[in-house]
Amino acid sequence: MITKKNHVLLISRKETFLIRAMEKKLQESRLNCVYTPWDIDDINKNWEGTNLVTLYVEEGEAVPDDVLHFLNDKLADEDKKIISIGGRDENQYICDHVPGTVLYKTFLRPLDNEAYIRTVQKLVNMAEAGEFKKTILVVDDDASYLGLVREWLKVTYKVAMANSGLQAIRWLGKNKADLILLDHEMPVTSGPQVLEMLRNDSETMEIPVMFLTGKSDKKSVMEVMSLKPQGYFLKSIEKDQLLKELEEFFIKNKR
Repeated sequence: MITKKNHVLLISRKETFLIRAMEKKLQESRLNCVYTPWDIDDINKNWEGTNLVTLYVEEGEAVPDDVLHFLNDKLADEDKKIISIGGRDENQYICDHVPGTVLYKTFLRPLDNEAYIRTVQKLVNMAEAGEFKKTILVVDDDASYLGLVREWLKVTYKVAMANSGLQAIRWLGKNKADLILLDHEMPVTSGPQVLEMLRNDSETMEIPVMFLTGKSDKKSVMEVMSLKPQGYFLKSIEKDQLLKELEEFFIKNKR
């Protein structure tokens, strides 16, 4: 049974014969599909469960700027992708107005249905596997707290864990993180020392760092704030509040 969960949102000016044929092809390939015209209210109404967006543009049509701005922001905020289908001029317009971090691929009309379906299947699989999620590295010597934070974050983010500053540095030598949540008080190499090391390395100096720690005394806080981290939170923070802070951070700092 086809449901609206984890669907492809198919957007065009109107639901033509070609659009209905695309819907049928997607459904025959066991891919969930929901159609909506390019109207912000309609897109919003059908957004829940969207894994990726396909934008179909007929010859001579122009997607309204407010719709493109809305899709750019929505997709960037949720780390999702868009596929554009149109002629050369229409696709070029989309390429000029949609960031490369959001636009995954363009297809020319007449559409190669098999190539399109393969691309959609690949994107859906990648999205369900969390390939487009932001990666957060959590650094803490307390194994139980590491596990707790991972449970809090794993639905929304890809989570990596390190139980020491040096392990974190080694991990970053082979992997990339969009944000580091760093404990203050750790054996051998403290949180502030780790942050100094990160800031002094050209490969890691731009990675945002937030402290998530039990250290609340003024001296510890001032020591950290002089290093200009992106945030300082106590371990007493509730799950919902931490998720809200992280969501707001990524919205304000789209990368």
